[in-house]
Amino acid sequence: MKTYIKVSFSSEGARPSEVINRLRSLGFKPVIGEHDMVYEWGNGATPDDAIWFADKIHATLAGYNVRFEIETVSD
Repeated sequence: MKTYIKVSFSSEGARPSEVINRLRSLGFKPVIGEHDMVYEWGNGATPDDAIWFADKIHATLAGYNVRFEIETVSD
């Protein structure tokens, strides 16, 4: 499974480098293309794991004044 994230920044919010560093701390890696970053799950991840991770992303970015979209797909 992979979770992709796309982030929209605000000039009134945190610097993009701060946001990217926060996401890297969760295990995301930058990618080029339709999405900004990807998190690659190990074997055995479930939809419940993806929901838990979405909550963790939300908590990590709280107060940074950014919008994000996530998409989790099976390999």
